[in-house]
Amino acid sequence: MRFLIDNALSPQVANLLSVVGHDAVHLRAYGLQAASDDVVLDRAEKEDRILISADTDFGRILALRNTSKPSVILFRWPDLRLPEDQVNILLKNIPNIIEDLDRGSMVVIEETRLRVRQLPIDSK
Repeated sequence: MRFLIDNALSPQVANLLSVVGHDAVHLRAYGLQAASDDVVLDRAEKEDRILISADTDFGRILALRNTSKPSVILFRWPDLRLPEDQVNILLKNIPNIIEDLDRGSMVVIEETRLRVRQLPIDSK
């Protein structure tokens, strides 16, 4: 899978995903660590990457954009801070969400549940 790792997460997340065979790049590799959320989403869409973040603003922006891409995976698990733990949880859940991500979805990974919202998000 192709991932773009947001600046809210460590570059180590991209490194660890790459080690297990995914095409993963951190925003810092593009010099975009200070880029706006819209620029980040544009980059993910342009490169057909799934954005991985802990920034809750992406849900609102996706709703306003009313588009079906890019898919976003959002970590909403305050105690999940170590890159190794984030990648392990992600890898454990990918089989359950791969079709959703291919169709275009916002996936929220929380401590007790996994929420999937198909894109485009109805902002009404």
